[in-house]
Amino acid sequence: MVDQMKATASHLYGNTFCETPSLGRLADEGVLFQHAVTPHPLCMPARVSFWTSQFPHSHGGRRNQTPMPLGAVHAFQLWKDAGYHTGLIGKNHCFEHAQDLELFDTWCQISHGGRTRGESTKGMEWFRSLDDIDRGHSVRRNMPKQSPRFGYAASDFPLEDYSTGLVAGQTIRFLEEHRDDPFALWVSFPDPHEPWEAPQQYTDLFPAERIELPPWREDEFTDGTAPERNRVLYEILGVREDAEEDVLGVIRTYHAMVRFIDDAIGQILDAVERCGLRDNTVIVFCSDHGDFMGEHAMTCKGGVFYDCLTRVPLIVSCPDRLPVGAIDSSMANLIDIVPTLLTLQGIDAPASMHGQPLPTVTDASPRDATFSEYGAGGPPFTMADLQKFEQPYDRRTLIQSLFWREAEGRRKMVRTTDWKYVHDPMGDRDELYDLVSDPWELTNVAGDSSHVSQVAQMRLRLADWSIET
Repeated sequence: MVDQMKATASHLYGNTFCETPSLGRLADEGVLFQHAVTPHPLCMPARVSFWTSQFPHSHGGRRNQTPMPLGAVHAFQLWKDAGYHTGLIGKNHCFEHAQDLELFDTWCQISHGGRTRGESTKGMEWFRSLDDIDRGHSVRRNMPKQSPRFGYAASDFPLEDYSTGLVAGQTIRFLEEHRDDPFALWVSFPDPHEPWEAPQQYTDLFPAERIELPPWREDEFTDGTAPERNRVLYEILGVREDAEEDVLGVIRTYHAMVRFIDDAIGQILDAVERCGLRDNTVIVFCSDHGDFMGEHAMTCKGGVFYDCLTRVPLIVSCPDRLPVGAIDSSMANLIDIVPTLLTLQGIDAPASMHGQPLPTVTDASPRDATFSEYGAGGPPFTMADLQKFEQPYDRRTLIQSLFWREAEGRRKMVRTTDWKYVHDPMGDRDELYDLVSDPWELTNVAGDSSHVSQVAQMRLRLADWSIET
């Protein structure tokens, strides 16, 4: 799992300038899911949903401050009971209660700024010294600011001391040590989530003239069709007033982080093969959610449902047991991954899980719709509320308004291959996007009289889903 990588950050999903050859190798040896969606485009709710295979409105973790609920049924309990060596290497941001942490035999936690609380490891020591790791994360703790809204940096530490290189190296050593054990390992890269910093050798791969900006619509947030929530977020995160060289600079850094991850994945795949594990190890690659990174003239993320935030890469691979080089075009969700793995392992999925085994890698039927949500029922954060903050709006505004914006409303999204619909009973307007004629989701057509029947159909799908889950 990587953090905050949108599907279209890779050439496998249409990116024109960021090749990910290791992910291409994994896709050639497995099944690529074209339309995978996160159940919640925010780190902790997405991760709790992933491991419980439940949507947030059922497990209750709707905010980034609500970890895995005490007593919730999740995959690592099942794997521990089934005799697997369980492990986490990388970012956690999910499990906090002692009874959950005790389920892990190996625990090597690292996050965006380095070691999270300076805690000790479990099951194995870091293969790099703590001084080296801290030095490799020093820039991230004091990032430059090219814009009030974002900053980025290139640096030149040993690759093993960045979180990406560290997680890869630690994973390789885990595989070498546990090649004879049944294991369930969560390899969790903190990147390409901000702080946006990458080794110089990777940023050099993306000169400004190579970057292709996504299309922007000049009046997207001023023509009266965008919901107020989307307009508020644009006021905070919009980059139209930033220098083009800086916008290109942060985009190049983000994709440099993706390419660094891709090389790290290649090293892990090599180690899996070298250790003789490839024929009986299921490998899943995914992200927890996405990032604007230039789309809709914004960077970072917020409580909206554009594909750049909700559509994630997903590859499932075990070449001796599953199809290879296949592309599945049905709708998939991150909550389907754990039930898929349990099915492949011959373990019964608990009745509490909402997810269903994925098609193509199992004999399950494909689905034509999937869902996502955001908000905890709090009062809306309006343009009038935003105007009470100090101007010009910047990163500080983003953080100061974060808890309110994370909790506001009860947004629900349903997506098919051709349409996306978003409803919030506490919002000012719904959203409907024709993904065939408007794949960049630049025009909300929910208010068009010609789409009344489509809105009605999508509302019915949301209602059925809400009842079923």
